[in-house]
Amino acid sequence: MAAWVLLVWVLLVWVLLALAPVAAGATLGFASYYGDHMVLQKEPAGALVWGYGEPGAVVTVVISGDGGLIVMKKTARVKGPSGTWTTVLDPMDRGGPYALTAGQGSENVTLRDVYFGDVWLCSGQSNMAMTVLQIVNASQELAAAARYPYVRIFAAAPARSNVELEDLKQIDLPWSIPTAENLGHGNFTYFSAICWLLGRYLYEALRYPVGLVEAAWGGTPIEAWSSQRALQACGLPEDVGSISPHWHLSGPQTPSVLWNAMIHPLLNMTLRGVAWYQGEANAFLHTDRYNCTFPALIADWRHAFHAGSAGQTEPLLPFGFVQLSSYRRQSPDDSFARLRWHQTADLGVVPNARLPRTFMAVAVDLCDERSPYGRQVPGSEGVGMELSATNPTSLLFLGSIHPRDKQNVAHRLHLGARAVAYGEKDLVFQGPYPTRAVLEVTRALLNVTYTQELVFRRRDAQAFEVCCSSQPSPCRWLPAPVVAVESHTVTLALAGCGTLVLGLRYAWAEWPCEYRSCTLYNTQGLPAPPFLLDTLPGTAGGRELLLLPGSWFSVGI
Repeated sequence: MAAWVLLVWVLLVWVLLALAPVAAGATLGFASYYGDHMVLQKEPAGALVWGYGEPGAVVTVVISGDGGLIVMKKTARVKGPSGTWTTVLDPMDRGGPYALTAGQGSENVTLRDVYFGDVWLCSGQSNMAMTVLQIVNASQELAAAARYPYVRIFAAAPARSNVELEDLKQIDLPWSIPTAENLGHGNFTYFSAICWLLGRYLYEALRYPVGLVEAAWGGTPIEAWSSQRALQACGLPEDVGSISPHWHLSGPQTPSVLWNAMIHPLLNMTLRGVAWYQGEANAFLHTDRYNCTFPALIADWRHAFHAGSAGQTEPLLPFGFVQLSSYRRQSPDDSFARLRWHQTADLGVVPNARLPRTFMAVAVDLCDERSPYGRQVPGSEGVGMELSATNPTSLLFLGSIHPRDKQNVAHRLHLGARAVAYGEKDLVFQGPYPTRAVLEVTRALLNVTYTQELVFRRRDAQAFEVCCSSQPSPCRWLPAPVVAVESHTVTLALAGCGTLVLGLRYAWAEWPCEYRSCTLYNTQGLPAPPFLLDTLPGTAGGRELLLLPGSWFSVGI
C-alpha cells in the first residue's frame, strides 16, 4: 500500500514538473488585438507593441524577415503589478511579411505574416456595423475579397464596462486575411461594409497594406462612446444617458460604457486615422447637444490615442465621418436635419475651425426605402426608431434607417481621407457650398453663389427655403423655388417673402431627395451638403447678403 502511495506521489510530482514550463509560459503574451496576419502602423510613426509577462522580467521583442534575419530588436521590462510590458518599434517602411517575437527567459511567442502599412479604426453604430453581406451587390463584393489579401481586418466584440478596461473583453474576428466568409458573417456582426470598402479603396490608391479595426455597436448614442472627460467638457452630468421612454434604442446608452470597454483598450495602438458613422440614436436623444459632444469626442480620442501610443499617433489624428443619410419620407420632424448640421459643429462643411483635420461623406441622397434592415421592432437588432413616439406599436412613415448603398458612402469617405489624411492636392472631395447671396429687390430674387461648378439634377420646390419672419422664433420658412442655375450661381424666387430674408437653408429634411437625385451636385458627382445660414445686410445698399453659419435657427425650429 505504501509503495502504491509513493508511486502516485512520484507521478504527481512528475506531472507538475512537466506542466511547470507551460504555466510559466502562460504569463508571456501579446495583448488581445495583436495576432498573425496583423498590420502595424508604418513610418513615420513607430508602432507600439505591448503584452503581458512576469512582473520584473525583461521581454525581448524581435522583428525578423525572410530566413529569420533579424531586422530589429527591442527590450522592455514587465511592470508590476499590472504584469504588462510596452515597447515602441523603430519606424518601419511599408511591406512584409515579418515575424514578431516576444521572448521572456526560455519562453517565446511569435506572430507571423505581420505587415507594416496604415491602420484605421472604424467605429459607430449600426450603419457602421452592417456587413458586406447586407449591402447592394453583396455577392460581387464578397467574391472580390480574395483580390485584396493585403487589406487585413479585425473586429472587437460588442462589450460594455463601467470602468476603463486595459484590454478587450472579447474579439469577434482576430486579425484575418479577408474572405467571403469573414466579410459576410451575418447581419450587423462582422465585418463592417463601410470599413472594408474604405480600406479597399484606400489600398487601391496607396498600393500598400491597410489594417482595419472595427469597434461598433448598433443603436448606441455618442454619450456611450465618450469618456467622462469629454462629457464633462460639454457640461453633461453622469446620468446624461437617460432616455425618453417613447423611443427604443437597442444598444447601451449609459455614458462611457463603450468608451471603457471598446475604445480605451485600443489606445496603445498606433493609428493612421478614424472613420465614424454614428448619430441616428442622437437624432432622438440629446440632439442639440451633439454640436458639443461630437467635437469633444474627436478632441478627446485624439488626445487619448496620442498619449496611449507614446506620442506615435498624430495629435491631430485624421477623423472622417458619415453625415446622416435619409430616414422617413415626408416626415415633418427635423431632428435628422439638425443632427446633420451639428455633425459639422454648426458650420456646414469640414474641416473647419472647430473640427480641424476632419472630413465628411455626405449621404443625404443615398436613401433606400426598400432596405429590409430598417423596419425593426423593439428588442430586435439595430434601431427601432420607425415607431411613432405616441403610438409605439405602429409605423409612422415609410423609410429605412439602414440604406444598403455603402459603396458610395465609402467612396466619398475615401476621397476625404486622401485629401485630408494623405494630403493629395487638387483632389475634389466634397460638394459645392454657398459663399454669398445677392438680393434683387425689384425682382424678388435671391442669387446664391457656390464654391464649385454646379450640376442641376432635379427641380425641387422644397429644396431651398428662406426665413421671412420678423421674429427670431418661430421662424417662418417658405419654399424658394429654383428659377435658374448657372455655372456657380443658383437663382431663387422669393414669392411670398418679399425682401425680408433672415435665413436660408437647403435640404433641411429627414428625406431631402430621392436616390442620388438631390438638386445640386458638382461635376464630380458629389452632392451639395445641407446648410442653415443666417443672412446679414451687406454694403451694397442692403441688397447683398453675407451668409454666416446658423445660430438661433439651429435649435427649436
